[in-house]
Amino acid sequence: METIRKFERVLEIVEQNKRQPSRLIPILQEVQTEYRYLPEEVLTFIATSLGISPAKVFGVATFYSLFTLKPKGKYHIRVCNGTACHVKSSMGIYKAIQKKLKLHDGKETTDDMLFTVETVNCLGACGLAPAMVINEEVFGQLTPEKAERIIDGIIEKEAAYELDYHGA
Repeated sequence: METIRKFERVLEIVEQNKRQPSRLIPILQEVQTEYRYLPEEVLTFIATSLGISPAKVFGVATFYSLFTLKPKGKYHIRVCNGTACHVKSSMGIYKAIQKKLKLHDGKETTDDMLFTVETVNCLGACGLAPAMVINEEVFGQLTPEKAERIIDGIIEKEAAYELDYHGA
C-alpha cells in the first residue's frame, strides 16, 4: 500500500509538470522534497511517465549535487567547511555533532532517520562563520557547545511531538 501511495504522489508531481521531459529537474526537486531522497524505483517510474530513458533520469539525478539517491534524515544538517568557516574551526563543530548523534566511519544518517549530517564547501554565510544550516535555517557564530544545544532542542521537540501525537 505504501508503494502505491508513493507512486500516486510522484504521478501527481509529473502531472503538475504536464509530463514534459523538459521539466525533469523541477520534477526531481519536488519528488526529493517530498521523500528527502530519490529512490531508484521512483526514478524509473518518472522516466516511464515522461517517455524518456531511465539512463537519462539517473544521469541527471547523479550529475547534480543537490540530488541524492540515499535517504536523508528529517533534519538535514550541513556544516560549512569553506575557508572562513574552516579557519574558525568548523570541523570541531562537525565532529561534536557527529559524536553527539553517534555517527562515525562515513555514516551520515542516524538509525532513526532523524538526522543527516554532512559538510559542504560553502554556505555563502561567511560573515556568520562558523555556520551550519539545518534544513533551511541558518545558524552562525557557532561553537561545538552551541551546536550541541541546537541539536538537543530538536531532540526535545521531537520527543514532545511523539508524546503529544503518538502517546509513546
